[in-house]
Amino acid sequence: MQPLTMDVGNLALAIANLEDDEGKQRLDALTDDLIRHGRLYHEEDAAEIDDRTYDLLYRELELLESRFPDQIRGDSPTRRVGGAAVSGLVPFPHAVPMLSLGNAFNDDELREFDARVRKLLSTPESDVETVPYVVEPKLDGLAVELIYENGALVGAGTRGDGETGEDVLHNVRTIRDIPRTLHGDVPPRLAVRGEIFFRLAGFEAMNEARVASGSEPFANPRNAAAGTIRQLDPSIAADRPLTFFAHSFAAGDDLPGIPNHSGQLEAIARLGLPVNDLNQTVEGIEAVIEAIAGLGDRRFDLAYEIDGAVVKVDPLAWQAQLGFLTRTPRWATAFKYPPPQVTTKLLAIGYQVGRTGAVTPVAHLDPVAVGGVVVSRATLHNQDQMVILDIRVGDTVVIERAGDVIPKVVRVVGDEAHETRPKPAWPEACPECGTVLVVDPDQAAIRCPNSLSCPAQLRAGIRHFASRRAMDIDGLGEKLVNQLVIKSMVTRTSDLYALTRGQLLSLDRIGGKTADNLLEAIDVSKERPLSRVLTALGIPEVGEATARDLAMNFGNIDSLLSASEAEFLSVKGIGEVVAKHIRGYFGDPKVQSEIDRLRELGVKFTPVEVSAASMASRALAGKTFVITGTLPSLDRAEAKSRIEGCGGKVTGSVSKKTNYLVAGEKAGSKLAKAQELGVPVLDEAGLIALIESGGDDA
Repeated sequence: MQPLTMDVGNLALAIANLEDDEGKQRLDALTDDLIRHGRLYHEEDAAEIDDRTYDLLYRELELLESRFPDQIRGDSPTRRVGGAAVSGLVPFPHAVPMLSLGNAFNDDELREFDARVRKLLSTPESDVETVPYVVEPKLDGLAVELIYENGALVGAGTRGDGETGEDVLHNVRTIRDIPRTLHGDVPPRLAVRGEIFFRLAGFEAMNEARVASGSEPFANPRNAAAGTIRQLDPSIAADRPLTFFAHSFAAGDDLPGIPNHSGQLEAIARLGLPVNDLNQTVEGIEAVIEAIAGLGDRRFDLAYEIDGAVVKVDPLAWQAQLGFLTRTPRWATAFKYPPPQVTTKLLAIGYQVGRTGAVTPVAHLDPVAVGGVVVSRATLHNQDQMVILDIRVGDTVVIERAGDVIPKVVRVVGDEAHETRPKPAWPEACPECGTVLVVDPDQAAIRCPNSLSCPAQLRAGIRHFASRRAMDIDGLGEKLVNQLVIKSMVTRTSDLYALTRGQLLSLDRIGGKTADNLLEAIDVSKERPLSRVLTALGIPEVGEATARDLAMNFGNIDSLLSASEAEFLSVKGIGEVVAKHIRGYFGDPKVQSEIDRLRELGVKFTPVEVSAASMASRALAGKTFVITGTLPSLDRAEAKSRIEGCGGKVTGSVSKKTNYLVAGEKAGSKLAKAQELGVPVLDEAGLIALIESGGDDA
């Protein structure tokens, strides 16, 4: 989903022009979309959109929720910070929550931030006219908290959901820039917060080494840093050139006698922790704007990536006076730089097939430098976007790079010859396997339906299947996968478990030891738990977190194969689109055959014990309820929570699709409508009995 407009100044106008029904539908769909993107970014380190697009979508959701406050969902991203903790790492509770920052996209929004700050700080006796601020580069890395006791590093955790992160001390200890012991006058306990990131030179060298060894390069430094720091094996982090900048003490852990944030930064540096030398202290918002512009002019000459600047009120007493909103401090904001744009010539349009079969158009460009990187390709997203752009080979195009390896085409620069150039023809058949392409009705995508045999999907699928966070088959790199597919030794994923030593020895640069090690790694992978196998299968819309939820809720592969769409929908965090994709996947006879063959070849889909709570969470799956009147002991919100906690859905009006009306005193017209339509009516006791019976009618 794209923002209604990429111009933040026109977002409010675009939302005001939406009809009520259209606005409510977009709010619901946008909530689902942002939850998904948040999961990809925070939990799976596999972001699909750049930060600016996410921030614009988030701003749009805030405006929609302001217009339709009764439609705000309990799981809205505006009600939480970050993402859930990753399975396999010990939880790391934050004594003081690690909050996110609000965003400013232009100078006027910075001035509005300053006006709010000054208004809140002013009193009837005295107006605050000028505020001292600290301006810091905004690193695109992974936020962490370090705990020192008596000067010794004893704890390290990620942001997580703001309240609880993941304990990553084992990996943080390997980062050379983070001292294990502080020096100077150190208090008994100190919590320091900052960002872990890659310098660009180290990131590029690491990627070159990965390509040389047959592994896929990392997409961008942020995802690579987040993925590295969450590894269970600290030797992985030790081999990668991570670095760190500290930016604050945790609230409540300030060193005594320091009156402002700039003084905190100086104290952090004296203790031996690295602090960014581009931090500036300025007076007033116009000086802030000037400092941010100057930093922006230098951003592509820096040794690391920044995507904006952070502005903080300097006096700590003023910070305390300003306080916090639900998820953001009132005394700080983040300014986001627009992505860099350049023009170049479109030489050709190619089409590539991804792991899910989606066919993506790619612009082949006259090489040009953008954002400090020379690029020759850019994504065109999909067929709809090509039509909107009216792009043609030979056009001059504007491209931008927003942190991803492949930039995107923003628009065409019109010229007199544009109309004379032929419009590009979208392929009718898969460019890899020749299968007739189909339109995905749920997404703006055209796909190759040959999911199990298309070479492009097969190559990408095997690499995903064997990846560290899926089946973790060590030694199965990109070059080896390509050989296996080209020589037809692997025509579907299950063929991996039928490979022989002789087959492997016939491949280029594969000796006896390499073959034996690979066969052993393949054999070991048969024991992976159900959640890892579900991740490996590449089910549409299912990443690590959703795979883990499915495993915990259903317990074994047979239960998943037989589950209904309503049962999938009852799993917390799974919406209608995702539930439909999962049901469609497990209902595909080819997928069922592949799962059967994996089992025959020894993959155990190791089951997990399903808790009573997980079973209860599906008790009312597929059932729609309406609540009316006053219940004896439950208020309406609690009744709704209990129903939704068991997989049911609560709506506001009675219809033929309503399964139950829960009625209390003064039920009114909804009760009459339910009786007219023959909808079963429950009182509070009946609702509780239905839940306790597992959803079976008493």
